[in-house]
Amino acid sequence: MMAYDLTLRAILQRSTKLFSKKEIITRDYSGTFRYTYSEFYKRAQRLANVLKNFSIAKGDRVATLAWNHHRHLELYFAVPVSGAVLHTLNLRLAPEQLVYIINHAEDKIIFVDKDLVPLLESIQDQLPTLEYIVVMSDTKEIPSNTLINPFSYETLLAEASENFEFPDLSEWDPAAMCYTTATTGKPKGVVYTHRALVLHSYAASLPDSLNLQESDRVMPFVPMFHANAWGLPFACTWLGSTQVFPGARPQAEDICQLIQDHKVTLAAGVPTIWMATYPLWESGKYDPSSLREIVNGGSAAPISMIKNYLEKLGVSILHAYGMTETTPVVLVSRLKSSLIDISTEEKLKLSAKQGLLVPGLEMRVIGEDGNEVPWNGQTMGELLVRGPWIAKEYYKDPIRTKEAFYQGWLRTGDIVTVDSEGYVSVADRSKDLIKSGGEWISSLDLENTIMGHPSVLEAAVIAIPHPKWVERPLACVVLKQDYVDKINEQDILDYLKGKAPKIWVPDRVEFIDAIPRTSVGKFFKAALRSRFAKATNTD
Repeated sequence: MMAYDLTLRAILQRSTKLFSKKEIITRDYSGTFRYTYSEFYKRAQRLANVLKNFSIAKGDRVATLAWNHHRHLELYFAVPVSGAVLHTLNLRLAPEQLVYIINHAEDKIIFVDKDLVPLLESIQDQLPTLEYIVVMSDTKEIPSNTLINPFSYETLLAEASENFEFPDLSEWDPAAMCYTTATTGKPKGVVYTHRALVLHSYAASLPDSLNLQESDRVMPFVPMFHANAWGLPFACTWLGSTQVFPGARPQAEDICQLIQDHKVTLAAGVPTIWMATYPLWESGKYDPSSLREIVNGGSAAPISMIKNYLEKLGVSILHAYGMTETTPVVLVSRLKSSLIDISTEEKLKLSAKQGLLVPGLEMRVIGEDGNEVPWNGQTMGELLVRGPWIAKEYYKDPIRTKEAFYQGWLRTGDIVTVDSEGYVSVADRSKDLIKSGGEWISSLDLENTIMGHPSVLEAAVIAIPHPKWVERPLACVVLKQDYVDKINEQDILDYLKGKAPKIWVPDRVEFIDAIPRTSVGKFFKAALRSRFAKATNTD
């Protein structure tokens, strides 16, 4: 066989050669922007020349502090295909975390959206490796700021040549990097090679995976700064799919409008956005009929939400699972042909699981004794994975590398069960699992059950200390507006009877205004544990 390197250059060139007339669409600052893959390629060439003029060399880190838009897509390709390393910064992090990440990665240049300039202004004097700042906007003008010698993205591209020969690279060369944040400790860097991103794009596109197609019109609401927007920008560019980007600070109404106006067929994001958009769809204000599927990830979607979308809107919700360390797609929950005749209720339960291992990866599920657990849908263990798009280490972090990577496997930290068909269900993060009277309780399963109550908007379950049982579950519940002050604790507890094992039923329910979230939209349970740390049960 040919010694052929798998690099992002092939993806970029295929899009312009075969799909030159297909469109990329952005909800931009001053309206809708649209251009073709041919025009996208020329701008990527101009951008590569901009990087060259800034003396950005092979391996240099090029950071982005940006929303989802076509300029960010240009950076997704121009940076790694020219030999540098794309470093996407999480714009929702605290300033001190951004400072740590930028300095740890030794970013040489930052491309920042104009509305995020104040965030960069507040930290720029703490970034010794930073040499250049480029402000991105839909115009050549740069808003008033205190940045040190900022450049205009559009001016730089207008002045650059569109002739650039992208170099030959090794598939093992670093292409991109992203930092995964935890509730404690410093962020951890993950570096993606060209090979990993190409192979992940193959796997994500498969019919039994995300089933991406050239005819699709794809909108990634999942941020481009988080786990490569689940790999969608790379895979969709390769396939020539129409890409629709939501732009800066999108709200639920913006998402619905974009899906309706641009006939989006596949959208991807965390459950919170699909919970927020559902009432708008249900009201009839917007038309979701173009959607064939919604990809849900980041955290589990409640069965009630999956059912509502399917039965009331005719839209399927596809569960997927992954991590920053896994590029990210590992599991996808599609129905096997052998299960087509199971009941509707059983299908809904399967769709709420994280799903089957995608082709190309291996997994193990091990118990506390280090042995693999049986696939009976009940026995819990930690999920371990390995494969060609799974990280093998954290960037410049040997101590936490040793903790997370074990004998060639990534320890995900997720506690799961696997049923006899191979469907994986995440029971909890290892730190969130509740052990009461010697029995493990899944906070995720409890949350999903509670969210099936018609009055409940959201629910988070945490462990609180107990003198007899060691830990007991506490349910933190956010009610829908129409039910505030009309539902009490006993209503929720009564609803759980018969739907959850008796020992799982929380001793207490706390009604709160909102559940705190992490920078990527997941429930921030550490904040809840801190808030209710003294809520010890004594019964």
